Amino acid sequence: MKKILYSLILISALGLQTKVDARPYDTAKVEQILAQAHALYKDDKNGANADYIPALAEVDSELFAIALVTTDGKIFTQGDIDTRFSIQSISKVFTLALAMEQKGAEAIRDKIGVNATGLPFNSVAAIELNEARSVNPLVNAGAMATVSLINGDTGEQKWQAISAWYAQFATAKLGVLEDIYRSESGSNGHNLAIAELLKSYGRFYGDVDINLDIYTRQCSVGVTTKDLALMASVLANGGTHPISGAHLMSADNVQRVLAVMTTAGLYETSGEWAYTVGLPAKSGVGGGIIAIMPGKFAIAAFSPRLDGAGNSVRAQKAIDYIADKAKANIFAHLD
Repeated sequence: MKKILYSLILISALGLQTKVDARPYDTAKVEQILAQAHALYKDDKNGANADYIPALAEVDSELFAIALVTTDGKIFTQGDIDTRFSIQSISKVFTLALAMEQKGAEAIRDKIGVNATGLPFNSVAAIELNEARSVNPLVNAGAMATVSLINGDTGEQKWQAISAWYAQFATAKLGVLEDIYRSESGSNGHNLAIAELLKSYGRFYGDVDINLDIYTRQCSVGVTTKDLALMASVLANGGTHPISGAHLMSADNVQRVLAVMTTAGLYETSGEWAYTVGLPAKSGVGGGIIAIMPGKFAIAAFSPRLDGAGNSVRAQKAIDYIADKAKANIFAHLD
């Protein structure tokens, strides 16, 4: 009875529907909360665009969008919702999901690792300091190794598998932003060094050049904030897409992906995020962030200005605000 009561209290904050509560959505309330979050932070000038990938420095810093998708398929949006930007490291979540579905959860733990590094996303030191070497699929080292695990005899076969997988989550074909891809390909010497180092330790599972190119392409995939929220909604809904009805992941694998997001989704600030917000999340240096309230909804927010860890300043604040209004925190419970 307590669990049912808690679910009703949780969702009532946004006026969202549950199987227990048959009342319709309070659409106006949800829209109001998103509008408030957007209005509160749209003038926040803190942070700066990523510039180590030159094309990202050229993205309009004032762009700001929020989207929320519920587990029964309701979609709410606010701001620059039609702007397409590069998914960057949020792609790691969905390639991890594909690799986990193909290879199994134990293969991910054994061949990649699932412990947070506590260091920046592109850290070489994290490889040398950890005996297991690639220790997390949501930092660059582990994410590139994860790409190398994807089924396919050729690079093109692997890319087609990843591209088709993303399309199922977004319910739309997602193309590569060629300017981002070219810029990132011309400045990825650091990632090449990481991949070669992993290869020397036997923790990379294919041709370095081919898999590095696939990794660069997946990071350059163009998405809108709505696309991201739709993709994340599969994780909120236990592996089944709330719009298409496609069953994409096992519930067990969703649970494992969310666990890794909780411990490493915002890199070295993941602990602070879990402490203050309490939602599994993943950021990308393109300015996007996704966050999941399991069984209820997924949020995506986008704005290019980043903090020192590579996480969007406005997106973090907006998601924190919405989560607070929704009383959404996976660690909360009623006495």
